[in-house]
Amino acid sequence: MSHQTPLGSSVPQANCLDLWKEKNDQLVRQFKVAQDTGLPLRRQQLAQDALEGLRGLLHSLQGLPATVPVLPLELTVICNFITLRASLAQGFTEDQAQDIQRGLERVLETQEQLGPRLERGLRGLWNSILHASSLLLELLPALHHLAGLQVALWLSTDRLGDLIFLLQTLNGSQNGASEDLLMLLKTWRPPSKESDAPLTLQDAQVLRDVLLTASAYRQGLQELITGNLPQALSSLHEAASGLCSRPVLVQVYTALGTCLRKMGNPQRALLYLVAALKGGSTWGPPLLEASRLYRQLGNTVAELESLELLVEALSVTHNSEVPLLLIEVELLLPRPDPASPLHCGTQSQVKHLLASRCLQTGRAEDAAEHYLDLLALLLDGSEPKFPPTPCPPGPCMPEVFLEAAAALIQAGRAQDALTVCEELLNRTSSLLPKMPRLWESDRKGTKESPHCPPWVSATYLLQGQAWVHLGAQKEAISEFSRCLELLFRATPKDKEQGPASNCEQGCTSNVALQHLRAAALISRGLEWVASGQDTKALQDFLLSVQVCPGNRDASFHLLQTLRKLDRRDEATALRRRLEAQTKLSQENATWSLPLYLETCLSWIHPPDHETLLEEFRTSLPEPCDL
Repeated sequence: MSHQTPLGSSVPQANCLDLWKEKNDQLVRQFKVAQDTGLPLRRQQLAQDALEGLRGLLHSLQGLPATVPVLPLELTVICNFITLRASLAQGFTEDQAQDIQRGLERVLETQEQLGPRLERGLRGLWNSILHASSLLLELLPALHHLAGLQVALWLSTDRLGDLIFLLQTLNGSQNGASEDLLMLLKTWRPPSKESDAPLTLQDAQVLRDVLLTASAYRQGLQELITGNLPQALSSLHEAASGLCSRPVLVQVYTALGTCLRKMGNPQRALLYLVAALKGGSTWGPPLLEASRLYRQLGNTVAELESLELLVEALSVTHNSEVPLLLIEVELLLPRPDPASPLHCGTQSQVKHLLASRCLQTGRAEDAAEHYLDLLALLLDGSEPKFPPTPCPPGPCMPEVFLEAAAALIQAGRAQDALTVCEELLNRTSSLLPKMPRLWESDRKGTKESPHCPPWVSATYLLQGQAWVHLGAQKEAISEFSRCLELLFRATPKDKEQGPASNCEQGCTSNVALQHLRAAALISRGLEWVASGQDTKALQDFLLSVQVCPGNRDASFHLLQTLRKLDRRDEATALRRRLEAQTKLSQENATWSLPLYLETCLSWIHPPDHETLLEEFRTSLPEPCDL
């Protein structure tokens, strides 16, 4: 039975109700004018004025005891106020939750069911109201509209359990009811309002459609990240058919392209990416996904063109879009997540991806130019540094320098590579170990050795390679020796020194350090060979085989030197081991080395292994049984 309030000043007269309704309708019309205004500042001011008007009206209504005749208007004003407030703030806050709670408590006041606030909470309030036997039908349209805003708030804060509970209650079934969010939203039918009902900023049915589209997109994106591709495809198709603005449709089409590429349908994926590029001015995500697709197809030219366009797109400053003035899909989407396939990173991160792909695909000249542009971009302060965990995955700053130096050497610009290496050492001189102190510790017999980041040793390795390309043998050997001095004296951080930085984790693995040592030893050994000092070369090649047993290049260089020194028995034994060694161990074969190290290893790689083995087989025949 509804609560009866005594007659008197607390009972609003019919003319007051009409005045309040007219005030609400006037503010809604004012909002419509704001929507149609082409001037952003004027649009924002009109919307703000409408918000303040709704705030004042709501204050007047809630300053009186709650009564059934006024509740439909009061709930409508709350809905309009929350809609405009969330729109102007570009998101939901705790204030909106309090506005909803106050409205629900006012409903319960009219039914004499208001209990302690702390014991109820929003979920308890909704359960009490929607299961109340005395709930009047004329309240249902406004209550369902308010419930739609509650769904939006819980969706934006990932409270899916409460959200599903509320939708089940709205649909009139809980026990055994479906927990499929999209199915619950499709089943929900907000009641139609009367023709003479107060005006609303956004219709409850439209709000439901927005919620369905946003939920489908959020669900599809999450399933895409977790690898549930068939379900992701279904959810994303649902989102694409919903109330999508052009920017949202670009995101949905890009996600569909990603999903189809991963499912092995590159042609269909390409169609969606083309549609995404035609759909709006937000070209970053579809261009990045296009580069991934072309890479998968082996079309390197198209892949690099996509990345170049992406770098250009990220360099353009887009005008900030006019804020939304309704609850739309954009307002309910999750914050950008680096794990998302739609996250394309910064201009510097994409520039690095372009430069590294040029280096990996043999376009050394292009790679060198891109790396120099990247260093200029990073060092002039116009771009943020690479974050600790870059996305797309990329290196830390020192590795960018090292990759740039490797690209310059590969492009025949060894002198420029030396400049880049010197710049790196100058900028990080405080991290370098103090060698006199190290030697002093050795003289005292202590075992302490300072931590030296592996990329410092790698810098000397690349400087040595640069001198090799410049024909300066003495300087090259000196740099390789400095590299080895650091690699064998300075050890990586141990547990007592704390964890290694993200920058160092990829370089301090046993496999990476083994190959770094082997590269320095082989490089110096080749210079000893070039200067006719085969005995010294033999020592370096022997040591390289010991420090990196899985490096076949080291074994082949050792074999060549043994043959040259006419040490036939040792050469024959090594040749047999190489013939039995069909491939690297699985661990080493699948390990990803830093790009600068892979590039450096390619320079000391002997010609075709099988051809060399056949040549050695001929020159080193098996001894005949006598």
